[in-house]
Amino acid sequence: MDKQRCSHKQKHVLLSLFLLQFADTMGAQQSTMDAQQSTIHITNKTRGYTLRNPSLHFVSGCRQIPLPRKLEPSESGNALFSGSTGHGSVGVFTYDLYNTTTDRADKKIAVMFSFGYSRYSKCFAVGVFDRETNCDNDLFFNKMYYSDERGFVRGKADDHGPDLKYRDDGVDVTLGMTNSSVATLKVVVVLIR
Repeated sequence: MDKQRCSHKQKHVLLSLFLLQFADTMGAQQSTMDAQQSTIHITNKTRGYTLRNPSLHFVSGCRQIPLPRKLEPSESGNALFSGSTGHGSVGVFTYDLYNTTTDRADKKIAVMFSFGYSRYSKCFAVGVFDRETNCDNDLFFNKMYYSDERGFVRGKADDHGPDLKYRDDGVDVTLGMTNSSVATLKVVVVLIR
């Protein structure tokens, strides 16, 4: 009987994958829908870091499937955001970069996303900040959207262009974003020591 039952986490993962696939297949019809869909895929390819304590700040849009609460080494997770016509899904999210060897989080990974459709451009950014950095309007507008690139890298969505890569103290964060009707943002964290 236990073999036939799915755990809550398994059900959540299956639902996430279904919604991501559904959003992808609906891409051709997206322009006629009121809400714009954006998928986030995060992979932790480190051996000694856990991504945990996610924070999310929207300038525009809302979450349909939340960010994973924690990603252990070698784990992946998904999120689904939606936004209104014309504004899309725009904001920033962070994860504590928890070092399992030292048993503390000294740094925070920040990802800025702008799946804009008319008001905001489709762009994205990634950086590593100190753990006291708040996930808020200041981080989005003053540090990552408008300011010079210090402590992060920023780029525009392009289906054929290179991914962004940011390196900080032994950790590489790679970020790629598609420029399609259903935007997809892929985040990969790798330990390079």
